[in-house]
Formats: sequence, structure tokens, C-alpha cells
Amino acid sequence: MRITALTLFPELFSGFTTTSVVGRSIMRGLVSIDFVQIRDFALDNYKHVDDTPFGGGAGMVMKCQPVLDALNSVRTPQSHVIVMSASGTPYTQAKAHDLASKEHLVIMCGHYEGMDARILEYADEALSIGDYVLTGGELGSMVIMDSVIRLLDGAIRKESAQDESYENGLLEYPQYTKPAVYDGKEVPPVLVSGNHAKIREWRIAQSLLLTRRLRPDLFASHVFTEEEKKILKKLENTENGG
Repeated sequence: MRITALTLFPELFSGFTTTSVVGRSIMRGLVSIDFVQIRDFALDNYKHVDDTPFGGGAGMVMKCQPVLDALNSVRTPQSHVIVMSASGTPYTQAKAHDLASKEHLVIMCGHYEGMDARILEYADEALSIGDYVLTGGELGSMVIMDSVIRLLDGAIRKESAQDESYENGLLEYPQYTKPAVYDGKEVPPVLVSGNHAKIREWRIAQSLLLTRRLRPDLFASHVFTEEEKKILKKLENTENGG
């Protein structure tokens, strides 16, 4: 996979591309990440990439010409173009899987008061990583890159990702490691029992309970498996004193 970020601040990505899963994936040749400085495509001597908004208002708006010329310098028929935008579609794990299947991702990072709205017409989609506003799209683009790269074959062990939050529409069960007792707090006994069937049941139950408590929206829309239905029935009986 190839990922290209169009940005005014490529230096923000320096540590991101050299550490942890992303850095190892680049070293292994699973992904390449390159950066295009939008300012290089400005036509005037002062390299202006923004201007005042029509209709008035605070801030500056990124102009069509330098952004779209930067895009045209890297776009191919295989490219999937994303604009980072606070008004974009909320980003999800399902979208991460979809993007992981693409050959070339191009991520356009806005700044200032955002991009001229006509730029969005040249993208395949606009994405948002949450209901808040950032100074620029660089941080959001790194979130997308990280979530996509870790899904590529060879980036991490497949079994490491299978039970993670959102992979099956539920939050992940709690995880523990040694020691079994710390500051008087014990690991749930079932996890050290050696009974793998009971451990699996406990993990599914905890996943269901956590999702119901912390993300009722996910719980309400979840399509339960037969195994989950049986465990839910047990939980309900326990909660009702049965």
C-alpha cells in the first residue's frame, strides 16, 4: 500500500513514521508513506495558499489551485482520495477495513479555517475522526493511517486484532497480566483457571456488559450471535436473582 498526505506541515509526521507498528511496517515494505508540501504549488512569489473568505468572517481559507495542483501531481486511477473535515463522515473500524483494501490512499489535510468547499468535489470522501475541531487535518490523517496500517497483512499478528474493540461491533473485554495480585486487587479467578471454555464465556460476557454500559448505542444496534444470546440470558438470570 501507498499513502500520500497533502499537507502544509510534513514535519509533524516525522516521529509518526519511524516508531511502533507504522515504523516497522514501512521497514518491512508493507506500506510507503510520502508527503506533498501544498505550498510548493503556490504560484505567487510569497507562496500564498490561502485567502480571505467570500462573505466575510474570521480566518483564512485554503485556495483551490495549490491544493488541487498538489492532488493532481500524485493522483492515479488507483488513488482513493480523502479530505479530512470536521463535517465529514464519522470514521469507524469498518471504514478502516475498507481503506486497508485500497492500493493508494491520498489524504488531504486542511488548515486555517478549512478548504474552499469546491475542493471536496475532487475527493472520493470526507472523513471526521470525532465531533471536535483540530487546528489542521494532520493529526486526523495520522489516526487514519495508523488504524489502516495495523490491518495490513504482516503489520501485527492477526489474532491480536480479532478481539479488539469494534471488530465484532462490541467493546473488547478487560485484559490483565502478571502479577495476579497487585495492591490487593486480584485478577478475575477464571482467567487463571486454565478452563478455556469458561475463559471464553467470561470474555464474551464482559464484552457485552461493557458495551451495554459504556456504549448503549453500539449495544442496541448489535446483531447478537447465538452464543452471545445464551450468555446474555445467563447474565439476565443472574441479575434477576435466578
